[in-house]
Amino acid sequence: MQPLVSALAGVALGLSLAAPPGPMNAVIAEESVLRGWGAGLRAGFGAMTADACFFVLALIGVVAVVRDAPVLRGVLFGVGGLLMLYFAYGAATDASEAFTAEEEQTADDEESKGFRKAFALALTNPYQILWWLTAGVGLLEPGSVSLDALGGLSVATGSPVIVVGFFAGIALWITGFPAALVAAGKRVDAFAPVVAVLSAAVLALAGLTFLSQAVTTLG
Repeated sequence: MQPLVSALAGVALGLSLAAPPGPMNAVIAEESVLRGWGAGLRAGFGAMTADACFFVLALIGVVAVVRDAPVLRGVLFGVGGLLMLYFAYGAATDASEAFTAEEEQTADDEESKGFRKAFALALTNPYQILWWLTAGVGLLEPGSVSLDALGGLSVATGSPVIVVGFFAGIALWITGFPAALVAAGKRVDAFAPVVAVLSAAVLALAGLTFLSQAVTTLG
């Protein structure tokens, strides 16, 4: 029973990182509605690849260095904020083109840069970094957590099964989320450009927020 519970806990942790609204899902949403499910999936894989890098860095203890280095955290906030503003501009441009385009773009019409965008953004995304410094530590630290609300069932942290469940949770989100957006876009003609505008707004807001945090941290 414990392996199953641990796997489900891993899936829940993966979703807790991948599902919340934010800059990463803004990029996935933009790619999905403008260029198709495959482009959205590739953007999701970009974010997932960054998490795999964080996973390795956490295993060897590098991620913990960020926790004890406020200057480094401030620099990451600043770089992440600038990248988000840059991608916000790109999303706004895409939205403008989507409003005026005569034919719907697909992944075959234009090369998708979603993987590179999401990967670069995820590596400097303060939310993802902070997640790995908190929940990520609990994921990797060997031990056992008792779930009293579920009759005393326990979760084996630091085990291979919870790690597999974690990445399965992310994979579930990055395949299902783009599919849902594409399905909705087929029903509503104006859905794609509206989502692109919202994606640009989310990225811009996140970028300004992280730049402000960088100034505060470095100040």
